Amino acid sequence: MTSPPPARTTRATRRAVAGVVTGLLALTGTAAQLAPASAAPAKPKPPAPSLDLGSKVLVLDPSMATADIKAAVDTISNAQTDDEMGTGRWSILFKPGTYGTATEPLQLKVGYNTEVAGLGASPDDVHVIGKIEVYNRCLDDGGTSNCIALNNFWRTLSNLTIDVNGTGQDGCRQSANFWAVSQAVSMRRVAVKGGNLSLMDYCTAGPQYASGGFIADTSAETVINGSQQQWLTRNSTVGSWSNGVWNQVFAGVEGAPDDSAFPNPPYTTLEKTPVSREKPYLFMDGTRWAVRVPSAQTDTRGRSWANGLTPGKTLPLSAFHVAKPGESVKDINKALAKGQHLLLTPGIYDVDRSIEVKRPGTVVLGMGHATLTAQKGATPLEVADGAGTVIAGVTIDAGTKLSRNLLHVDDHDKGKGGDRSGRGSSAQDPLTLSDVYFRVGGPHIGKVKVALQIDADHVLVDHTWVWRADHGVEDFSGGFLGDDERWAVNTGTNGLIVNGDDVTATGLFVEHFQQHNTIWNGERGRTVLYQNELPYDPPTQADWTQRDGTLGYAGYVVSPKVRTHELWGGGSYVYNRNNASIVTEHGFQVPTTPGVRLHHLLTVNLGAGTTRHVVNDVGSQVDDSNTGTPAYVSEYP
Repeated sequence: MTSPPPARTTRATRRAVAGVVTGLLALTGTAAQLAPASAAPAKPKPPAPSLDLGSKVLVLDPSMATADIKAAVDTISNAQTDDEMGTGRWSILFKPGTYGTATEPLQLKVGYNTEVAGLGASPDDVHVIGKIEVYNRCLDDGGTSNCIALNNFWRTLSNLTIDVNGTGQDGCRQSANFWAVSQAVSMRRVAVKGGNLSLMDYCTAGPQYASGGFIADTSAETVINGSQQQWLTRNSTVGSWSNGVWNQVFAGVEGAPDDSAFPNPPYTTLEKTPVSREKPYLFMDGTRWAVRVPSAQTDTRGRSWANGLTPGKTLPLSAFHVAKPGESVKDINKALAKGQHLLLTPGIYDVDRSIEVKRPGTVVLGMGHATLTAQKGATPLEVADGAGTVIAGVTIDAGTKLSRNLLHVDDHDKGKGGDRSGRGSSAQDPLTLSDVYFRVGGPHIGKVKVALQIDADHVLVDHTWVWRADHGVEDFSGGFLGDDERWAVNTGTNGLIVNGDDVTATGLFVEHFQQHNTIWNGERGRTVLYQNELPYDPPTQADWTQRDGTLGYAGYVVSPKVRTHELWGGGSYVYNRNNASIVTEHGFQVPTTPGVRLHHLLTVNLGAGTTRHVVNDVGSQVDDSNTGTPAYVSEYP
C-alpha cells in the first residue's frame, strides 16, 4: 500500500488509565501459568526446577487450549493497550511447541510495556499459527478518530515464528500481520511466514502515522513499511520491502532495497553491519532455564540463526540473581559483587543508589521492560568498562531530583594511560547496550543532566531511545501541553555524550533535550541510523540560543577535535509548537575534515519552527512553508 510522506502531528495523548490485572490466572508455583485443557492430559514430564519470576510473567504451554491462551493474553493486552504512562509491566513467554491451528488460529495483540517471546533455542522452536499484532491507537472522539501509531512505544517481540493466519478477521485485517509501532519497540529473532508484515495499520481510520522502529535478526517475506517515518533493519532477510517516508536504513540485510537513487526512495543500505551483537535471550534447555548470550561479530550479513544455534555462550539461570521490584539495591549489588549476573523481572524498581556492574562479562537482562526509576538524584546504572558486559532490555526513568546520568559507562583506566589488564572492552568483545531505553518526564516529573554517558572505548549501542518526554501525565497546570512549565520542570541537558573511542551505535534515537541532543567527542565513532526531534517546548529564542550567539542547538554534534567519524542515515526534525518563530541554525554540526563522513542526511519541519541548514552551512532551509518536505544532503563533505 502506497502512503504519501505525511506531515507529522504532535504526539497528543489522553491521560493514561492505569490498568491493574487481577484475577488473571491461578498461580502454579510462582510465574503465572495457565493450566492445560482438561480434555488432553499431558504426558508426565520431569518437573523443571522451581523458578520464581513473579506474578507478571505468563508462561504458556502448547498443550493449553487456544481459547484459554487468547483469553489470558487478551486480559493483559486490554489492560496495557492505553496504559502508556502506567506501571504495568509484563512478559508473555511461549514454551517450545506449536500454538493455534489453521482453523483456530491464535491471534494476539501487544500493549504497552509488554514482552512477547519464545523460549526455544531457535525461533523455529515456537510456532504461532495466527498473528501477534499492534494496531493504531485512536485518541479522539471516544477512540474512533485520530488513529495513529506515533505513541505506540515500549513493546518487544522476539524468538519465535509467526505463521500468518487471519482466519476470522475482516478482509483488511487478513491482509497482513500488523506491527504499527514507534520508538522503543524491537522485533528480534522472529520469522514471519505465509503472509505480509505491515509496519503501519492501514485498516484503522487515519491519519495512520508511525514513527519507529527496529528489526534485527529476523526473516520476513514481504514487508510493507507504509507510513513509517524512519526505520532500521539490521542483519535480517526480507523477500521485498515497499515504501518509505523519510529515512529507511538497512545494514547487513539480505534482500535490502538498492539505495543508489537516494532520496527517492529514501533508502540507505550497508552491505554489512560493521559490528553487532545480538541481544541475550531467555530459553529452556530441556526442562531447565538458561540465557543464551550471543557473541560479538564484525562485518556480518543475514541472521545469526540461519545455520544453527546463534554463536555465543549459554549461562544457566542459576548463574543469575533473579531480582523483583522492591528488592534493595544493596542486595542486588551484593549479588553482582559475588560474580552473579542479574535478571530483572517485570516491574518498577525504585533506585536510590547506583546498581554497580563492575565485573567484565556481566549480563544484566530485563524482562517485560523492567524499569529503573531514579530516586534521590541517583544514577540508576553505573557500568564499569569490561569485555563482554551486556546490558539489555532495561528502561531507565529520571526521578524528580536531578541525576547526573541515568546510565554511565565508566572508563576502565580513568585516563591513566590505557587499559593494560585485558579486562576492558575491546573490538573483539565490546561492552554492549541492547534495547536500553531512557525517559525524562512522562509518568512523572524527571530531571537529568546527561541521560546516557559513555566514557569507555569499544562500546556497542544496539538500539536505544533516549527521550525527554514531549507529553505525559505529570498534571502541569497548563495540561499536557503546558510546555512553558514542561521546559522549566522536566529538565534534560543532553541525551547522549560519547567520550570513548571506537563506539558504534546501530539504531540511535535521541529526542527533545534542551541543548545538543547528542555530542560525540570520541574518535572513530560510527552511527547506523540516527533519529532526532529537537525539543518542542523552548519558550523563546533566548532559551534556544547558545552562549556564542548561535541560534539553537544541533541534534547531532561531532566535536571539532575529532578526525574520524561516520554516520549513515540521519534525520533531525523541528517542531517548535510553543513558539513557531524559533530558529535552529543546523540539524547536524561536524568538523569539515576528510575522515568525518556523513551519508544520507535530512531535516524536516513537522509543523512549526525553522532549521536553516542540514549539516553545518550545507542543505536547504525547512520551515512552515515546506512542512513535511525534507531537505536532504546525500553526502557530506
